[in-house]
Amino acid sequence: MAQTTVVHLLRHGEVHNPGGVLYGRLPGYHLSAKGRQMAAAAADFFAERPVAALFASPLERAQETAQPVAERLGLEIVTDDRLIESSNVLEGKTVTLSKLALNPANWRHLWNPFAPSWGEPYQQVVARMSAVIERAREAGLGREAVCVSHQLPIWVSRLAAERRRLWHNPNSRQCALGSVTSLSFTGAELTGVSYAVPPRRQVRDPDAAQ
Repeated sequence: MAQTTVVHLLRHGEVHNPGGVLYGRLPGYHLSAKGRQMAAAAADFFAERPVAALFASPLERAQETAQPVAERLGLEIVTDDRLIESSNVLEGKTVTLSKLALNPANWRHLWNPFAPSWGEPYQQVVARMSAVIERAREAGLGREAVCVSHQLPIWVSRLAAERRRLWHNPNSRQCALGSVTSLSFTGAELTGVSYAVPPRRQVRDPDAAQ
């Protein structure tokens, strides 16, 4: 009988970003206090699951999300560059995409949302994510594996798995911070996709009124 394997795509937790920067692949962006709670919730979520391998994007926020999972499960974090955030020519700016569109200087980047013209092509993201998902499936064969990545790579991987078109409205993504998108395989065949948001522990706010 073919073995059943599950590859979980875990989105990193909330980032400390008070300036509202489109940080993309920029270094130096770490988890916020809430983001660390999300990472702890992910560790709780996977604690009783037969996870055999853990992979993560090289960016700080992904590594910091993977760390509690690694500690809880006694696994090494394997860094795989293919899990990185998609590239974006607009990273470093401090305004939303809708505001960027009002500036004519940005129009040369915004002309084709189907590609998209402002960043890494969706098909290219799917190709690299598919390769690391296959690596994870093989590493977790008959058990489970976790890949810590970012919203867009996870979302387009799900769209591809469900045979849906890759271009989309970013506001429609079902891929919350700290969420888990799970791909189930029977042998090498994808047989199911599911989604969950691990519940966070109730952590008392030290600044709350007594």
